[in-house]
Amino acid sequence: MHNPPFPQESGALTLDGPVGPLDVVVDLPEADVAVQPVVAIVCHPLSTEGGSMHNKVVTMAARSLRDLGIATVRFNFRSVGDSAGTFDNGVGEQDDLKAVAAWVRAQRPGQALWLAGFSFGAYVSLRAAGDLQPTTLISIAPPAGRWDFDGMQPPAQWLVIQGEEDEIVDPQAVYDWLDGLDAPHELVRMPDTSHFFHRKIVDLRGALIHGVKQWLPNPAPDAAPDAAPDAA
Repeated sequence: MHNPPFPQESGALTLDGPVGPLDVVVDLPEADVAVQPVVAIVCHPLSTEGGSMHNKVVTMAARSLRDLGIATVRFNFRSVGDSAGTFDNGVGEQDDLKAVAAWVRAQRPGQALWLAGFSFGAYVSLRAAGDLQPTTLISIAPPAGRWDFDGMQPPAQWLVIQGEEDEIVDPQAVYDWLDGLDAPHELVRMPDTSHFFHRKIVDLRGALIHGVKQWLPNPAPDAAPDAAPDAA
């Protein structure tokens, strides 16, 4: 399959993945937002538990980045939606991410690559970071203690966001793991926040925007979080 060019408008497309087609959605910043020379790929939570690129944390993370002028790419890992293949415990999923990143870099040469991931997506993007060398990495509820986090190679610009009432990922396991690393990181602890950020999704947007603004290639004006209700 011949991969399409990077779109000029937001929309869905299909890429040639390692084991077949991959579902992809590209979203561009709104017309009134100053564009940054950055493309961010956002990875979804556990495929076997219903995770997909349409997860509300994934879509909010992508929206937050677009509000800063960053083009975002979401995609379904193998076995999810119309993406071909079977679940591969994060190994094949790294190959899926690398295929999407290769397409982004071929289509947007000279632009910075950022990676973001939620839960299992945080694991996959962390595991692939050593090979992909993103400029910035965003890890939301990284599942330390549930997956093998040895040998991770995050970039110097690394934001970690963790809910303190996470019922799936043990927050203390995340904090202990981070304390044992030499890698620099920015940690945001969100009080009274569960794994899926119920009633805290707008707070997540604020934490993400505030956390990464310092790393934008071009300074951006403040973007206040919307006073919107939590998504279902």
